[in-house]
Amino acid sequence: MLAVHNGQCGLCSHFGEGHASNDKLVAILTTKQAPESMVDSCGLPKNASLHLKVTPISGCDGFEPAHAA
Repeated sequence: MLAVHNGQCGLCSHFGEGHASNDKLVAILTTKQAPESMVDSCGLPKNASLHLKVTPISGCDGFEPAHAA
């Protein structure tokens, strides 16, 4: 498991934004831990055309904190 910190994708509202919330995303928000192999979509509007796939420990300047689970 990887530690996920504020400012990283796993705690961003855009991480996995393209689909319904699931147990894995909620677990990352509550435990601040993520599996090493996890990859999900980034829904940041300015990057939407790129269809980015990111890890929970990735990051960018578009970080917006996810709402509490």
